[in-house]
Amino acid sequence: MKTKTKQSADERWATELVRERMKESQVIAHLGFDVEKVEKGRAIFLLDVRAHHKQLHGVVHGGILAALADTTAAIAAYSVVPRGTEIATVELKINYLEPVRGGRIKSEARVLRAGRNFVVTECEIWNEDKSMAAKALLTFGAAAGHSIHE
Repeated sequence: MKTKTKQSADERWATELVRERMKESQVIAHLGFDVEKVEKGRAIFLLDVRAHHKQLHGVVHGGILAALADTTAAIAAYSVVPRGTEIATVELKINYLEPVRGGRIKSEARVLRAGRNFVVTECEIWNEDKSMAAKALLTFGAAAGHSIHE
């Protein structure tokens, strides 16, 4: 399902930067999220479904899909805020449309609106057969010069 599109030098740089940063997150490494592409206002992640992603009924747990949507949308949001701006999820609403039984799924996020204090995004998660598995709307609080670590 990997999309082969031509990326600019800036997009290749941003994608590689995000790949390196994602290696620092133990939860991202554990869940197996993979960065496919990052560009201004957009991000695409992939996930190869494994047994530890599934709930009792043999499909991917909704929390895993929500985490994938949140991560993908956050990277899209980071791509439009000034350097040094910290963001945090303040709202996530997700609709689960189709079960995810396995395979490689794709998460595609785009920024709908970036303001001074908030970034609104949407994220779609696609099954390997190209059916839409979930759609999320996310809002991130954004504060330049502030850190969530303070």
